[in-house]
Amino acid sequence: MRKLLIAALLSASVPAWADAVDALKSFVQDVKSGRAAFTQTVTSPDGARKRTSHGRFEFLRPNRFRFEYAKPFEQVIVADGQKVWLYDTDLNQVTVRPMNQALGATPAALLAGGSLDKDFSLKPLPDRDGLQWAEAQPRQKDSPFQSVRIGFRGKELAALEIVDNFGQRSLLAFSNVEPNANPPAEQFRFTPPKGADVLEQ
Repeated sequence: MRKLLIAALLSASVPAWADAVDALKSFVQDVKSGRAAFTQTVTSPDGARKRTSHGRFEFLRPNRFRFEYAKPFEQVIVADGQKVWLYDTDLNQVTVRPMNQALGATPAALLAGGSLDKDFSLKPLPDRDGLQWAEAQPRQKDSPFQSVRIGFRGKELAALEIVDNFGQRSLLAFSNVEPNANPPAEQFRFTPPKGADVLEQ
């Protein structure tokens, strides 16, 4: 993850940095539902390889969300409050995991969950790319993620940057963000398509 070392601006920037943690806490407290488009860029640990995908994201607290990847490969991830369903269109395969195993201290928990301080240690970061950033480090020792960085433009969610334990980085840039959009409840239900292989984990 890129680090900006701007020592000369350190003291002047502290108030702005603190706003990102406040914005994250306000987002979790005040935004009960929402939807957005996203572009996800995944970068290999050495920075040499990148792949990009596009899709839509919706959530309804607590613990209900839906990611729909449209390009280049269709995939749907749905959390219904009890289970998390992952449907791979090309393979016609559904993977199901209990919510308490699948969510925990994950990036999805930051966006759709309800407990920040219990699951994450938060700290402000320097502004970057025109955004204010906060970092959330999982308190859970066996988390698959090193850290998650959340970028805000004012109070609006703008980006999510994830670094996993192998050093792979995933950046989700959000657009057309609609806070408290109140998506219909059926968006967070999933029925496996006929003929799909269903794998329970």
